[in-house]
Amino acid sequence: MSRLTVPAPDDVPARTQSTLDTIGAQFGFVPNMFATLASNPTVLDVVMTLQGTLSRVLDAKTRHTIALAVSQANGCDYCLAMHTYVSSELGGMSSDDIDLARAGSSIDPKRAAVARFAQQVVGSRGQVSDADLAAVRGAGYTDPQILAIVTVAVQVLLTNFLNNVNQTDVDIPAVNSVGTPG
Repeated sequence: MSRLTVPAPDDVPARTQSTLDTIGAQFGFVPNMFATLASNPTVLDVVMTLQGTLSRVLDAKTRHTIALAVSQANGCDYCLAMHTYVSSELGGMSSDDIDLARAGSSIDPKRAAVARFAQQVVGSRGQVSDADLAAVRGAGYTDPQILAIVTVAVQVLLTNFLNNVNQTDVDIPAVNSVGTPG
C-alpha cells in the first residue's frame, strides 16, 4: 500500500489537473506515481519538466535502456513496471532487450555499454573509474553524450527514490524478477 497521500481530485489545482489530464490521455489512466506527485505541484512540474527536456537527449531506446538498468539497480518495482510497459508498448523494445537492459546489457552493443555504464554510475554514486569511462567512450559515446547518460540516470534515480519511499502501488502490468510481465 502506498505510504504517501494522493490528493482528492477537488484538491488538485487546475494547472496540475491539466498535467494529469495530459498524462491520462497518454496512458488511458493516470498512473499512481503521477497522482501522488500531484500532492506537490512543484515536484510534479520538476519531474515532468525533466522528463520532457530529457526526451531530447539520446534516442528513445537508449533512454529506455538507461531507465530499466537504473530501476533494476535501485530495486524500484513501480519504475520497473512502468519502464517495462513504456519500453514495450511505446518504445518498440523486445522483451529480450528489456530483460537484457535490466541486467545491464542489450542486444545492441552500443546500448549494452550504456546499460553497464548507467549501472556503474548508480552503484558507485557517480565515482566511476577511468575504465568505465573508456568503455562507454569505446562504444562510440562522446563526452556530451556521457553527460546526457548521467543526467538521464539521475532523473530515473529521482523517480526511483520517490516511488521507493512511497512504496507506490503498482497499477500497470507488473514485472517479475526476470523482467517479463507478471
